[in-house]
Amino acid sequence: MLKVLKYVKKYWLALVCIIALLYGQAQAELALPDYMSNIVTYGIQTGGFDEVVPEIMSQETMDNAMIFMSDEDKEFVLSQYNYQEFKDIDNKDLPYEIDMSDKSVVKDTGLYVLKSEVSDENFDKLTKAMGEPMLMVSSLESIANGDTSLMEEKDKEKIEEMLAQIPEGMTIFDMMRMMPQEQLDEQMKDFTAKFDAVGESAIEIAAASGVKAEYAKLGVDVDTIQTNYIMSTGLTMLLISLGGGLCAILVGYFSSRMAAKVSRNMRQDTFEKVESFSSTELNKFSTASLITRTTNDIQQVQMALIMTLRIAIYAPIMAFGAIVRVMNSSTSMVWIIALVVVVIMGVMITTFAIAGPKFRIMQKLVDKLNLVTRESLSGMLVIRAFHTEEVEEERFDEASTAKRKVDLFTSRTMSVVMPIVTFIFSATSLLIVWMASHEIDLGTMQIGDMMAFIQYSMQIIMSFMMLAMISIMLPRAGVAAKRIFEVLETPLSIADPEHPETFSDDMKGYVEFKDVSFRYPGAEEDVLHDINFVAKPRQTTAFIGSTGSGKSTIINLVPRFFDVTSGSIEVDGLDVRSVTQKDLRSKIGLVPQKGVLFSGTIESNIKYSDENMNDSVMEEASEVAQATEFIDSKPERYESEIAQGGANVSGGQKQRISIARAIAKQPEIFIFDDSFSALDFKTDANLREALYKLCQKTGSTVLLVGQRIASIMNADQIIVLDEGKIVGKGTHNELMKSCEVYQEIAYSQLSKEELENE
Repeated sequence: MLKVLKYVKKYWLALVCIIALLYGQAQAELALPDYMSNIVTYGIQTGGFDEVVPEIMSQETMDNAMIFMSDEDKEFVLSQYNYQEFKDIDNKDLPYEIDMSDKSVVKDTGLYVLKSEVSDENFDKLTKAMGEPMLMVSSLESIANGDTSLMEEKDKEKIEEMLAQIPEGMTIFDMMRMMPQEQLDEQMKDFTAKFDAVGESAIEIAAASGVKAEYAKLGVDVDTIQTNYIMSTGLTMLLISLGGGLCAILVGYFSSRMAAKVSRNMRQDTFEKVESFSSTELNKFSTASLITRTTNDIQQVQMALIMTLRIAIYAPIMAFGAIVRVMNSSTSMVWIIALVVVVIMGVMITTFAIAGPKFRIMQKLVDKLNLVTRESLSGMLVIRAFHTEEVEEERFDEASTAKRKVDLFTSRTMSVVMPIVTFIFSATSLLIVWMASHEIDLGTMQIGDMMAFIQYSMQIIMSFMMLAMISIMLPRAGVAAKRIFEVLETPLSIADPEHPETFSDDMKGYVEFKDVSFRYPGAEEDVLHDINFVAKPRQTTAFIGSTGSGKSTIINLVPRFFDVTSGSIEVDGLDVRSVTQKDLRSKIGLVPQKGVLFSGTIESNIKYSDENMNDSVMEEASEVAQATEFIDSKPERYESEIAQGGANVSGGQKQRISIARAIAKQPEIFIFDDSFSALDFKTDANLREALYKLCQKTGSTVLLVGQRIASIMNADQIIVLDEGKIVGKGTHNELMKSCEVYQEIAYSQLSKEELENE
């Protein structure tokens, strides 16, 4: 898969955008649990008050709070507040509107208002200085009002003793002011110890409740404050969720677009590479395998790339961010996360060990299924002719069943994972609730913090699970990528020279074989031995011989479908290996033994070498190829549709269109590889006569492989092959006198009288 990166780096800007969007999405997801915790803790528990520093308080409350402050803290706190006499108070100048009708709330004296210019540093100092004092004030006020329901029995007794000692007309705070400092410190020692036990977080929550009580005492509409807090926090969560959702949508868009472009480029490169293959490389890969690699394998890589961009980058960001927040919130339960991650990784590794090897087998089975399907479809007429439909059905069923078994095995293995992971999630939630309940009872954790911890835990677990799932998907994509790059990195046995030569205009149409021998790759013996001949312009050089004598092999060496094993082939005085394949093949018009047509129209097939070809050239080529007769008989003539592979035309019509295509190219060299075999004798004779006239006019050279004596006997030069060697060379009359092999072929096809008449 690492080799795919060279395709990805082209789109580095999109990749940067994707990473940035994934970071934004992760931050949005990570922020939501904190806001939810705030709604539960501050919006519900403390009534919308999340600070221990009141913005306004009565002089009575300030005096009471200062009982529990050091002299230094008293001086600092007073410096951060402005004092206003009751007669000077104006609700317009206050952060909250107080009930001016009830003068008892300020004892007819005044109000302390927090200065607007308090710095963040000073505000933090205020929080530390006023946390415990505000908690003490609210707690003692509750006790003075008889609310001891949350206290232990032994503490209730102490409080009752303290309240009994208070003289009539005095409050508990008045009595504490009168106490010597040593006695006050002794009385408050137990309270301070309890505060230390519950932790700073619980103190802040309780103190914030005291702030709410102070505001309520001043006549402030605390219900509205609570509603506004919940609504504003909820709105913030909604906006964050929308932002995260927008990031997710954009990530999906960019990643899909980027993966599609990468797969398009890979598919294009693979196709272009296959186009440059010689017959040697094409024989190495089956056609079905090349189709699978160009389609299914690249699709696998594309899907893996999308998943990698959307998950493999996102999951680590989420996991790291959630771990940091969990560590900051409650380190006492981090062991739960570690345990669950280990369990999930164990499940995933086991699944990977079981299912991973099957992914590698799956792609080979897809190849086999495509091969069987392609063979059955292309050979359907033969299958019907031999009535072997059941045999082919069994072959297809065998290939399909093998793939089905692997698919079912991997699907069943993977289907077990989700129920296990769901159970782990549920068990983890229960374990967290059970552990957190003890901490909540001790006051070291709030309910909102527990809920946030559960969500962060799920995010961590999901992140590790997503990474594990990606690690299971990647092997199949890795196998697919390896198969693709096997094609892309296959060295070409036929390549253009580093410093190619160019053809001269002085020589056109000359083909010369010099001591050419050839052996197919992997073969033990040569199939051609010391081939020497010269084909000249305006002449026809024909090749004839028994099956396997090397006729088509010679033809395939001229356009460099294979390279000679020894010797050389020259076209227009240059070795074919010294020029580019494009320049060489631009001089050649080839008609293969099996006519190949492409889906489209008759016109598009004849104009295959140049879509901008003049219609007159196309029509002249059709006349020479004897195709005009059947083309004119069609209602749409040259616009008539050609089905895939030319399935809607006869064998003779297919060959004539193929010949017209080669003629329309107007090449210097024509190569006909037994291309007249499907033509009747009359059409064959007319075509050869028209082709002869065309070659005399254009100066083209004709290389003709034939099986019928009648098709080649008028050639200027006939080369007779037998077991890869030239056993005869000359005209028809010369060979009838001197070449025994040629005589045997001739007499096997025509009688002596027919030969003499010809």
